[in-house]
Amino acid sequence: MVTPTQVRAVVAWTRDSYRLSERRACQAVGANRSSVRYRSVRQSRDALRGRLRALAAVRVSWGYKRLHVLLRREGWRVNHKLVYRLYREERLALRRRRPKRRKSAAVREVRPLVSRANGRWAMDFVHDVLADGRTIRILAVVDVFSRECVALVAKTSFRAEDVCRILSEAGERRGKLPECITVDNGSEFTSKALDHWAYWNRVRLDFSRPGKPMDNGHVEAFNNGSLRRECLSQHWFLDLDDAREILSRWREDYSNVRPHSSLGHLPPVHFRAGGAFTPAPERLENSPA
Repeated sequence: MVTPTQVRAVVAWTRDSYRLSERRACQAVGANRSSVRYRSVRQSRDALRGRLRALAAVRVSWGYKRLHVLLRREGWRVNHKLVYRLYREERLALRRRRPKRRKSAAVREVRPLVSRANGRWAMDFVHDVLADGRTIRILAVVDVFSRECVALVAKTSFRAEDVCRILSEAGERRGKLPECITVDNGSEFTSKALDHWAYWNRVRLDFSRPGKPMDNGHVEAFNNGSLRRECLSQHWFLDLDDAREILSRWREDYSNVRPHSSLGHLPPVHFRAGGAFTPAPERLENSPA
């Protein structure tokens, strides 16, 4: 099928090549003159295209349906069919099968420096094994500014609703929820349940790029450094209740007693309460736990 745009291009080429008038060029190629001279009166979609590209650059694993939901939330009065057409025209469709050595990546802006507690949290899962051989998962939530361990919960399995409940309880204990939470692209974090929770609680979810764990480096350093080295490797959990009790005691010690090198050797809770040491911006963003 030849589109009107292609017909116009052929007519233009015929006119230039053979020095014909528009009428004779249309007769030569069998084109309708009114179709060639037609100019669209459709409103420009440049702003919508730009916003769709920006959302797709951040939500690298989302399809057009979820992007349409975000656009509607922002006030764009568009239906899913228009979003799908623009999504295809901008070549944003997800490739379901990729060669193993090629990974999708998105250009990310430099994150602003965190200047106060509860400005940004980071969370991720870490795994361990009980004495009877069962595997457990531990959800760790860290305040990026104060390095405080906001939540440390162990379960045999997690659902997205469990993550929402843990975050809500942590927000009640601290008096407020963060403005932003850095997460990876795990199924619990990309779920509709967590997306709805974040929307209604005015929390922005900042997703790391696939294959780039250092986009969420603070909680990665906490899980694989402090938590693994000082707690998980030092204890042999008899059962799930034993693991929860030990993790609770360790979290209190980590936040209230343990000196933190990037905070001038102050405990995170002391630093959040107004400790005398003020770390340099580069240490706040880049120092390990």
